[in-house]
Amino acid sequence: MLTTQRKKAILDELARHGQVLAGALSETFGVSEDTIRRDLRELAAEGLLQRVHGGALPASPALASFEQRQDIESAAKRRIARRAAAMIAPGQTVIVDGGTTSALLVGELPADLRATIVTHSPGVAAALAAHPCVEVILIGGRLYKHSIVAVGAAAMESIARIHADLYFMGVTGVHPSAGLTTGDFEEAAIKRALAARAAETVVLASASKLNAASPFVIGELSLAQAIVVEKKTGAELTKPIEAAGVTVVRA
Repeated sequence: MLTTQRKKAILDELARHGQVLAGALSETFGVSEDTIRRDLRELAAEGLLQRVHGGALPASPALASFEQRQDIESAAKRRIARRAAAMIAPGQTVIVDGGTTSALLVGELPADLRATIVTHSPGVAAALAAHPCVEVILIGGRLYKHSIVAVGAAAMESIARIHADLYFMGVTGVHPSAGLTTGDFEEAAIKRALAARAAETVVLASASKLNAASPFVIGELSLAQAIVVEKKTGAELTKPIEAAGVTVVRA
């Protein structure tokens, strides 16, 4: 079997089962584990999978720039954003993450909603500047340009002084074994800190993020109390989420 054929077969196996193990692939293709590891390394360099200890998981496609991500699954993201906005009750203090779905969420807030929105996203804060009833608290720090959010020590210090009712978390991967993941080490730490300051964490996950993984772990699936997905999302993707004790909300 040619290398290109073997790589395609590996990706097919990954698509079918949601993960692959180097040892099992070595036996299947009759090649050494070193050869399989090289294949996985090259496929990972192309962004086609996410390597983990002993094998690989599907790679999240949600690591493009903010501008590129705005056009990915935009209709689905708007439905998810609308459903998430409806979860906010008057008088609540709500943390809203950065990201394209969060940007849509704040646009779905009713004009008469009285609430406090805490965010480390300058874009989210600016979008709420014209809202007549929402108080906005902007967390500052070093700007992580990929997601256009504040990270670092200053952001962490501000986060430690918050008690929120809800936290709407953006992720790039939701996977049964890899958990909730994202593409930046510092951003993962910020998301964990925000989740720790909220009574409930709700993850916003369009289809491309389900059964996918990114390099840096935010936490296990159980870090969230609910995950908002598209209405048409298949049971094979949602059952592992529910098995982790997390409520699946369909938009």
